Amino acid sequence: MKKINILLCSLLLLGLSVSCIGKQSVSLKVLQLNLWYQGGIVPDGVGGIIDIIDQTNPDIIFLCEIRKEKNNPFIEDLKDELKKRGKAYDGKYIDQTMGILSKYRLTNVISPFTLEDDSRPVCKATLTINGQNLTVYSVHWDYTHYECYMPREYSGTTWKKIDAPADNTDSVLTANRLSYREEGVAALLKDAQQEIKQGNIVILGGDFNEPSHLDWQADTKDMRNHNGLVINWDCSAMLHNAGYKDAYRELYPNPVTHPGFSWPAGNKAAPMDKLMWVADADDRDRIDFIYYYPNKDLTLKDVAIVGPIEDLCMGEIKDHQTQDPFIIPKGVWPSDHKGTLATFTLCTE
Repeated sequence: MKKINILLCSLLLLGLSVSCIGKQSVSLKVLQLNLWYQGGIVPDGVGGIIDIIDQTNPDIIFLCEIRKEKNNPFIEDLKDELKKRGKAYDGKYIDQTMGILSKYRLTNVISPFTLEDDSRPVCKATLTINGQNLTVYSVHWDYTHYECYMPREYSGTTWKKIDAPADNTDSVLTANRLSYREEGVAALLKDAQQEIKQGNIVILGGDFNEPSHLDWQADTKDMRNHNGLVINWDCSAMLHNAGYKDAYRELYPNPVTHPGFSWPAGNKAAPMDKLMWVADADDRDRIDFIYYYPNKDLTLKDVAIVGPIEDLCMGEIKDHQTQDPFIIPKGVWPSDHKGTLATFTLCTE
């Protein structure tokens, strides 16, 4: 028994997952990134997208705000530019606003959720790493009915000032549910449950255009213009109740010291009239996420915010005053969002 304990301690000191004993341990880096109209708002934004992928070197990338057009060459162009830098990716795009890049071949690319107007805000794909099957989902939920603005005295549909800030949770959630976000999460969960039953690892990421309920509890109700409200936002609560883990909150559970704001980013290269939606409110929130379903062969090792350390707050770009871990881009930042990079240990055959 003593020898076994010494072996386990040695493995932990070496940074290896004990669950990978007898299996191969593979590092898996997952990047989630909103591209802000495909990098088209910031000068050389496309170059900034390529630079941050090159800098962070992820294995899987969830992209959203690709231009929704048939046969858009953007993914192929990204692949070509990254190949020039020695990075080979497969890439898939379903003529919608989201896509996936992967160092591993992507197959079975579909959307498990379609709206009446034929919009499909989820891109699903499968990949295999050394015999281990993964199912990944890139999502971009509805940006309208963004009703975390209501406590901040703004409409989340017109983005104009309202008569008074919302002072009760029910009215906010009723307005928020006019979006299709919760229906999309329900469809994703139903589809992913079948993948989990087959033993596949499930990871998803994207721009939810809705905060997390973990960030709107009693400890933050009097901060960031929450107006005293505790709100269990639907999308995150549904995923949480289904057993999914919010990668950022798993390692940094305190939303006061580690708010992890992903929007709006304090992007000094961006036109201020495009970057700012409200001038007199603190509308900072974490609306971009990476989630995963617990699996004995998947261990979260690290997570960080990717992007400029500055925030846009009350109409001004200000220094970030919290303890969040950051990966600062070396080149131009292409987006009004910040991204998320999660690093996992994957046990494979």
